[in-house]
Amino acid sequence: MTLLASITPTARGAADQLLTYAVKRLGNDGVKVLGALRDFGQSNASEQCDSALRLLPDGPVVRITQDLGKGSTACKMDAGALEDAVGIAVTRLAVEGADLVVLNKFGLREAEGHGFRPLIANALASGIPVLLGVSDTHRAAFDRFADGMATTLTPDEEAILTWCKTAIVPRPDAATR
Repeated sequence: MTLLASITPTARGAADQLLTYAVKRLGNDGVKVLGALRDFGQSNASEQCDSALRLLPDGPVVRITQDLGKGSTACKMDAGALEDAVGIAVTRLAVEGADLVVLNKFGLREAEGHGFRPLIANALASGIPVLLGVSDTHRAAFDRFADGMATTLTPDEEAILTWCKTAIVPRPDAATR
């Protein structure tokens, strides 16, 4: 059993939907999930590349894009805001622990060696499984990062839940939940 798994759905937004569903179901079962998912309530759906992340399990919501003004064609990613979100998540993992880490994607910042890579590495080093979305665009970078240690899951709700439940090692305090 590998501790690192990814999904690569073909439909836009499908990874966000599948991972949100899995986190909700696992949370209902008492699984402690840390990480980040796209927050649709904070993003302007009419703007391409406008994005906010909801840090798991209970926030905050961090806007990771910036308004560059009308007509701008530059990348809207706010690397500083993303790194702030990473810092919160890494600290949470160190202080609170988790049963599972879920990230909406291994994106450009991770492909470049930044972003949530420290969270992924710390979780894996602690024996905590990590599940994330990976687009075709960043698949090669993810595969290099994973170095053959990742499982690619079918982008299906039940396949994802089955992997999660198999990969999660019960915490010592699980009996008291």
